[in-house]
Amino acid sequence: MNVTYNWLKEFVDFDLSPDQLADLLTMLGLEVEAMEKLGEGLDDVVVARVEEKRQHPNADKLSLCRVNNGKEILDVVCGAQNFKEGDTVVLAQIGATLPGDFKIKKSKIRGEESSGMLCSEKELGLADESAGIMVLPGNTHTLGTPVFTALGLKDTLFEIGLTPNRADCLSVVGIAREIAAKLGLQVRYPQPVVAENSDTVQSRINVVVEDPDLCPRYAARYISGCTIAPSPDWLVKKLAAIGIRSINNVVDITNFVMMELGQPLHAFDCDRLAEKRIVVRRAGEGELFTTLDSQQRILTSADLVICDAARPVALAGIMGGQNSEIEDSTVSILLESACFKPAAVRKTSKRLGLHTESSHRFERGIDIGGVVRALDRAAALIIELAGGVSARGVLDACSAVSEPPAIRFRPEKANSLIGIDLPREEIIQILKRLECQVTEIQDGSLDVAPPSYRVDIEREIDLVEEIARLNGFDKIPATLPIARIASDRPSRHQQLEKIVRNILVDHGMNEIINFSFTDPGAAGKLMLAADDPRHAAIKLCNPLVDEQSVMRTSLLPGLLETVARNINFRSLDLKLFEMRRVYLPVDGENMPHEPLYIVGALCGSRDGDVWNRPNELIDFYDAKGVVESLLGILAVGGVTWLSEGVDAYYHPGKSCRVMVGREQIGSVGELHPTVQENFGIEKPVFCFELDFEKLVKLSRSKRTITAPSRFPDSTRDIALLAADDLQSEAVLACVRSVKAKEIEHIQIFDVYKGKGIPEGYKSIAIRIRYRSYERTLNDEEISALHKKVTDSLINKLDVSLR
Repeated sequence: MNVTYNWLKEFVDFDLSPDQLADLLTMLGLEVEAMEKLGEGLDDVVVARVEEKRQHPNADKLSLCRVNNGKEILDVVCGAQNFKEGDTVVLAQIGATLPGDFKIKKSKIRGEESSGMLCSEKELGLADESAGIMVLPGNTHTLGTPVFTALGLKDTLFEIGLTPNRADCLSVVGIAREIAAKLGLQVRYPQPVVAENSDTVQSRINVVVEDPDLCPRYAARYISGCTIAPSPDWLVKKLAAIGIRSINNVVDITNFVMMELGQPLHAFDCDRLAEKRIVVRRAGEGELFTTLDSQQRILTSADLVICDAARPVALAGIMGGQNSEIEDSTVSILLESACFKPAAVRKTSKRLGLHTESSHRFERGIDIGGVVRALDRAAALIIELAGGVSARGVLDACSAVSEPPAIRFRPEKANSLIGIDLPREEIIQILKRLECQVTEIQDGSLDVAPPSYRVDIEREIDLVEEIARLNGFDKIPATLPIARIASDRPSRHQQLEKIVRNILVDHGMNEIINFSFTDPGAAGKLMLAADDPRHAAIKLCNPLVDEQSVMRTSLLPGLLETVARNINFRSLDLKLFEMRRVYLPVDGENMPHEPLYIVGALCGSRDGDVWNRPNELIDFYDAKGVVESLLGILAVGGVTWLSEGVDAYYHPGKSCRVMVGREQIGSVGELHPTVQENFGIEKPVFCFELDFEKLVKLSRSKRTITAPSRFPDSTRDIALLAADDLQSEAVLACVRSVKAKEIEHIQIFDVYKGKGIPEGYKSIAIRIRYRSYERTLNDEEISALHKKVTDSLINKLDVSLR
């Protein structure tokens, strides 16, 4: 928010220097991020008069002037032609430094001496462009007076950084109110008087609000007989000082009142409105509209538009349209002042990438009680500066304007929380200086009704903050907290969290952190069944956008969106993981269950582009290997891998559930092609998901160490002919079921399908290592054990030996 020192003084009569005012505002919570002293260092740029002007003897386009600065007459060479003898001009004297660090020196131009420079508005930083030098009207200015002082341009510009909750301070009056409240002064509010004729406003225009939820108040005035012209100097200078370019008198007034009172307004050329009618409605899906910046916008049914009887003429709270803008030929105006729902304006503004001064205020919430006051202020100024007259009355379409509810406030509670002992009477005076209505209750508490413009005050604690702020944060005594020194060791849960992160990082993976909020349709993208509990996400009361309006029930959607975003940025080889909580509703409970989950995604090249080995792509076994390594380091025993019953977001036949006994602790596999498409991913992605809480329960903190046998081992291989659908886990389980302590290790080392193997079958090669801890096994013993294993495989799995 930009505001000037002199503009603030118009509303409150304070006696502070600009530096003192900056300190006061910052201590009030309105941080002054920058100060610019307009006209500072330009006292050598003065008012002067051209006594003589003649042609430069050595240049056709230059003039040689005799200029009077009130003390002496100087020779100055000038290239502009828009002045004459006797004109009052602006002279930069020798030694002056103009904006842009341009220093004025005595010099010779085409052989003639020049002792200064006649300046344009552009050279003084007062305009972006200038047609010639600055010629001052009349002869009222004293020669030699610094020009910024003579024109009343010497001022201080404050750039104030506001927190989003302080929408009431997005105006000059709002900041003036804060100064007055702090210093115990009165605010001089504008008191507009609107010149009206006998015609009623209802006989001239009509307003219909079809969606009062998105537009709780819409007020309008009809002004006829206007003349569109440039704005007067005072208005141009006031807007220019805060960085707003002048357009014409009517548009400048709407901008001026918005900055003065914080209420955005819009002026329509009433003769260009079909049936001179305003309809506030939702846009049609795909409806087209061209805004004032000449951009055609495609609207949705979530957008609120201001229409005439035939078409949209403005985006509510954001920007007007080309089809109804004020032109030089405009004579009748429909002046709008309204209140729109902040969330609706914010959503449309963000979706269209269209942020304006108007939308900035509506997004944060404006004073619904000040809508008509700002309308009357603008109407009075338009009649004063553009002529014309207003129809009698205001057309005010208002669904509900109620006084803010009173808040029960306990002064002793405020003192306790702040850590001060402020008298009750002083607390009441602070609240009244904030323009709150205070009613004393018999039990000693107060009923406090905040003003309508303080939309941020909703609870007792908000009033406590106001007391601390107005009394002064610097008056809160500094105290040391009372605390005991304790050395808490990390819990087992915390230790395992760190271990898991380190394991995944050691596998070359990068951790990501996503928002806990997600899209309500995220579960649908994963193709989860309709009755899956992960559809039942907890909704936020005040989401910023619909795409982040529920709490996540799975980490996968956020992970896959991150994968898609990185691939779009041509980061193709990815190994990402996230270890965060999900939020699962619990029937009959206020708070959700918040288990910690681990998810990972791998895609692209296994080792990247390297010169000494082929570029191999990541596959299912890379993801499975990460999970196996993690479970092994955590000493989770009895792990099996089942391909049946996997979630729908995995590719059938390329995924499995991770089981410990009969309990599922996770899953791993390739992402289903449809899910990839839902997230905009065009290459295979391999994911895993693990329930960390179950890992904590199943992991073993103590491990049994067994000394290796000192006797030699012996290995035997078995080649089986098995059906295609026989799972490797079934083969390994069958071998383990023999329960021979001499079987030390089992490994499937080859799976083959092709020439020599019947259709629908595959060849599985198993290697078994035998070893005894008691003696060296002879060939007969090993053969007997091996036959026992072979017979078990043939009898239990319906396989044959090759």
